[in-house]
Amino acid sequence: MRTYHCFWLLFWAGQPHQSFLTPLSKRTSSFPEKEKVLVLSGNSRQDLHRSKRSWMWNQFFLLEEYTGTDYQYVGKLHSDQDKGDGSLKYILSGDGAGDLFIINENTGDIQATKRLDREEKPVYILRAQAINRRTGRPVEPESEFIIKIHDINDNEPMFTKDVYNASIPEMSDVGTFVVQVTATDADDPTYGNSAKVVYSILQGQPYFSVESETGIIKTALLNMDRENREQYQVVIQAKDMGGQMGGLSGTTTVNITLTDVNDNPPRFPQSTYQFRAPESTPLDSPVGRIKANDADVDENAEIEYSITEGDGYDMFGITTDKDTQEGIITVKKALDFESKNLYILKVEATNTHVDPRFLYLGPFKDSATVRIQVEDVDEPPMFSRPAYIMEVKEDVPLNSVIGTVTAQDPDAAKNPVKYSVDRHTDMDRVFNINSGNGSIFTSKPLDRETLLWHNITVIAAEINNPKQSSRVPVFIKVLDVNDNAPEFAMFYETFVCENAKAEQLIQTLSAVDKDDSYNGHQFSFSLAPEAASSSNFTLQDNRDNTAGIFTRKTRYNRHETSTYFLPVVISDNDYPIQSSTETVTIRVCACDHRGKMLSCNAEALIHPTGLSTGALIAILLCIIILLVTVVLFAALRRQRKKEPLIISKEDIRDNIVSYNDEGGGEEDTQAFDIGTLRNPEAIDDNKLRRDIVPETLFLPRRTAAARDNTDVRDFINQRLKENDTDPTAPPYDSLATYAYEGNGSVAESLSSLESVTTDGDQDYDYLSDWGPRFKKLADMYGSMDSDKDS
Repeated sequence: MRTYHCFWLLFWAGQPHQSFLTPLSKRTSSFPEKEKVLVLSGNSRQDLHRSKRSWMWNQFFLLEEYTGTDYQYVGKLHSDQDKGDGSLKYILSGDGAGDLFIINENTGDIQATKRLDREEKPVYILRAQAINRRTGRPVEPESEFIIKIHDINDNEPMFTKDVYNASIPEMSDVGTFVVQVTATDADDPTYGNSAKVVYSILQGQPYFSVESETGIIKTALLNMDRENREQYQVVIQAKDMGGQMGGLSGTTTVNITLTDVNDNPPRFPQSTYQFRAPESTPLDSPVGRIKANDADVDENAEIEYSITEGDGYDMFGITTDKDTQEGIITVKKALDFESKNLYILKVEATNTHVDPRFLYLGPFKDSATVRIQVEDVDEPPMFSRPAYIMEVKEDVPLNSVIGTVTAQDPDAAKNPVKYSVDRHTDMDRVFNINSGNGSIFTSKPLDRETLLWHNITVIAAEINNPKQSSRVPVFIKVLDVNDNAPEFAMFYETFVCENAKAEQLIQTLSAVDKDDSYNGHQFSFSLAPEAASSSNFTLQDNRDNTAGIFTRKTRYNRHETSTYFLPVVISDNDYPIQSSTETVTIRVCACDHRGKMLSCNAEALIHPTGLSTGALIAILLCIIILLVTVVLFAALRRQRKKEPLIISKEDIRDNIVSYNDEGGGEEDTQAFDIGTLRNPEAIDDNKLRRDIVPETLFLPRRTAAARDNTDVRDFINQRLKENDTDPTAPPYDSLATYAYEGNGSVAESLSSLESVTTDGDQDYDYLSDWGPRFKKLADMYGSMDSDKDS
């Protein structure tokens, strides 16, 4: 630190409670006993120092957390230019100058005005200068010095967490690491023991311990069992001053959880279990549940159940319910009370996740005995086979027995059984069954070529309880017999050329047979006896189920004979032998020198599916004519629909008239003659209808006049009858509207047009009899009468 001449720094260090001096390189263990003066003159430095120590007087030490009532004294600044006449003024600047630190401008004494906290700011750097009061100029260069805040033990240790959470496996060894806690002290760690923290345990013994210097928590008790106690709360204290008396302390809580290990085997709460199962229990259905208890949790409590021995080892199975850890006993094979009604099983429960460290505790499995009692139920009859296959020849006589099915009641009662055929499987009722002994017989002829297999269902039911029934399929195969004669494989129609030569092959024949042949079909071909000698053709059997037709003569004339019909006899070699006679059609045609057919009488032989041009034109013309007829008919129908119902606009039956102006009310009678309805007797019978033009003029029919007091219904019925018998009526429906009111109405007319026109003819005295509500109206009209009288 550079200093300049003529400026003294005087440090008052004789009072420990105020301030003290200490060298920069070392710290003394006690305060200096004498005043130290630093005399600076020019660039030289004169130090008052103790031997064997290197003192530096450019820094102050000040105690934190000063509790006195006066300002805390820091030190004194003095310049050798100060004559004591008050001509110099001391100025202080830097950290906290003027606020936290003040200086007496006359004497240079520095004081602290507030309590200082080293944890907030440990070092303050300030600058001091002496100036002339009159000129304001500095008499010494500015000097920099440091004020260090001396630490006291005013902060307790603070843990990094308020609450720690940790877990360890149960049954851990002593000294197993649990968790490490950490506490920090804000005091100065380089001075004394204020920041030296020591850990101790206040709560949690004898289960856990803590290392005093590191804060590591370890187990202190052997074989801590989670099943006995799972949660532990440990309180750890951190104390400064090395744990000595008077030190500050802080605490934290550590929640320690023991995690589970598989240290408990499963145990059945009872040694024997009893269950009941009806013999009709379906396969894979549950019979009962058993459960072994395991004090462990999660995967350590998972159990696998198995049947180890017993007479029902193959009849029952057991599975584990993963949610409840129960063993579910199910049926593997059908139960039969009559065969066996009691089963004894030995069931074993084993942990699936075994920890080898705890095998010394014993086997992690347990066993129990399960007794299952089979209950008798009323069962349906049982057939001797699950299905029946029968064979029958197709030529078997009716009512012939083809086989028998057998069923019996499996119950001890052995109820009698009756048989029947499910008619949904035999709609044609080809078969029937004896209800007593179950023999199946035919009721209709069979034909293998129509249906080879018949699949029917037979029902067996108890006579005493028909609801107890069972079904069995019966497959009946119809065996073949030689009952079908061979026939041509196709229809043969061939031709022979007029210029054909003798012994010329014109057609090869083949045959088929609907019957089966175990050794294969063998057909023989020959001409019918009536055609064998006189025929113009010969037939040669090829011995391979085919035959050839050959010409017998050299030339043929189609003008003499255009078609030949050659009968051929086909026979098989099965028993009984079946034969048939088929006919081959041979046409005589003109051919070229190569044998190619040119023309025949039967054009269908050449163009079997073609149509001539003339036929196509005729068909097309028919279609065009048909289309024109349909179009004309549709046009006539449309024109007929557009014809108006009433031709004349002056038709007297127009009852709905549209006006563009307001009508004339009751006097407007131009639409129709209202007088006709008011006076039926005034009808002019000589008037003709204007809506049609009659072809012949009929004499008008005189109708009887209506009576004076005729009823409206009688009037309308009379007019309706007249219209129905009128030959001049139009040939379509019409609407006749009548408004006849009738004669001699008791109420007379209600029209206001026929009311009395003068008030003098009216008598209003009756208004006064209608009550107080009509009093004003009676007074008004009564006063009018009095005015007229006056």
